[in-house]
This record gives sequence, structure tokens and C-alpha cells, in this order.
Amino acid sequence: MSATQGDGRLAPVIPLFDDASGRRSWHSTWDDDGDDDTALDEYDDEGAVGEDDGSAIERELAERALLKRLRTRQLSEKEACGVLAERSLDSAQIDAVIAAFRARGYLDDSRLAEQLIHIGVDRKGQGRRAIAITLSQRGIPRAVAEAALRSLPDDDAERALEFARHKASAMRGLEREVALRRLVGQLARRGHPAAVDVARRALDEVAGRPS
Repeated sequence: MSATQGDGRLAPVIPLFDDASGRRSWHSTWDDDGDDDTALDEYDDEGAVGEDDGSAIERELAERALLKRLRTRQLSEKEACGVLAERSLDSAQIDAVIAAFRARGYLDDSRLAEQLIHIGVDRKGQGRRAIAITLSQRGIPRAVAEAALRSLPDDDAERALEFARHKASAMRGLEREVALRRLVGQLARRGHPAAVDVARRALDEVAGRPS
């Protein structure tokens, strides 16, 4: 259920996500009954100051669309702008909605970047290059992405070898060249450096050959 502050507005609670696409796995910022009207009503208590009725309605509809999208997938600010741009809002209105959602914790590029890095490293075995591509594709600003990537230990080579060893052990029945080609492809897709050398070393170890 949604947590509320003393003034009745939603507290800035962020949902947890489980994969690189940012889809919600088990927890939502809003109620799970599929009705986000309460969240929107609480969010809109302050109203759209200075807007005429038509503009206020357009903004309300855009906010509803964005809230609905955020129920199922955490978005970067750039992605949220894309959702709002599909509605009849001008740039000032879009900026105002983004600022309001950011202030309430519904949008947080730094937190999203950290989650995507965690998913990439711990669950997908990705290297720094592949993770950087994911952050860029999700619209994370370069400065935010670089700051988040700096928190990664400089252990791409070790993680690549660990991944390759695990995969190579399942390829014992394959001819070496077939196994090498598959393993190199898997390493390259995950952005690991020196994929060919790492794959060869892992296959040698599995076969009991000296590296």
C-alpha cells in the first residue's frame, strides 16, 4: 500500500525492480488494486497553479498516463518526458510535471542507474561496457551514469573469467572450436573485454590444460 505523509500526500517511496528493463517484480509505489486515482488525487491536491481549465485537464490526463506507466516500470526523467510528450503539454508543463514527480521521489535517475548496474553485474554478469550502453539506452544522463559506474570495482577481467568458467563447464561435450565460438559470443554480448583470450583460458582450465 502507498505510504502517506502527515499532509496526506504520498511519501516518496520507490518500487523495486528486477531486470534491466526496469519492470516491477514484487513491490509498487502505489496500491496493487490497479487504481491509481488515489495517488493522483493526492498528488494533485496543490493543483496546477495558473493554468486554465483546458490546460489543467490536459496536464491531469498526462499525469495519469505517467503514473500508470510508473506502476509497471521505473522510468528515467528522459523516458518520463517522452510519455508526457505524447500528450498535449507544452515544454513548460512537461518541466513542471517532471519537477513535481522528481520532488516526490517518483523519478530518480541516480537510483535507477544504481539499480540497473546492480542488475547488470549481479544478475546478468555484464561488463562495464554493456552496462554503460544500457544506461544510455534508458536515458540516464552521461554525468549521472559516469558517477554510478565509478562505484563499480575495476574487476571486469575477473568477473569475465568467472562467467566463462561457469559457461565452459557446461560445454564439455562440444568440440573446442564450437565451444570457443559460443563462449566468445556470450562474453562479447555482455561487454566483457578480451573475450577470445578469456574464453580460451576458461576452456583450457575445464579441459585440464595449462593456461
